[in-house]
Amino acid sequence: MPRRPNIPCKHPGCNRLVPPGTKFCEEHDKLHRADARTTKEKGYDGRWRKARARYLKRHPICVRCLREGKYVKATVVDHIKPHRGDEQLFWNESNWQALCKSCHDKKTMTEDRYQEYKY
Repeated sequence: MPRRPNIPCKHPGCNRLVPPGTKFCEEHDKLHRADARTTKEKGYDGRWRKARARYLKRHPICVRCLREGKYVKATVVDHIKPHRGDEQLFWNESNWQALCKSCHDKKTMTEDRYQEYKY
């Protein structure tokens, strides 16, 4: 039976071939390990779930929908500025906002999608 051909590494600009079922070559694999971390490894554990529930109890309405005059139940606690692993920013409640799932998904795909690099 014929084997599947190797595929290009998924890292932008890399043209090395890797076996099927693998996304990155050896050189770029270590750069993308954080992409595959579980939510618990990212800090979303039992402590977060309790803090999230408390916050949503105090802020039950989606802040973005409210600005448009709509009253929609908030189901997600969003980090206004993405924490990207920064523990202090993660737990800073002034960096939290209550959003509905729809608003959260839109914000994540437009504003939070790309990591900002500072030189």
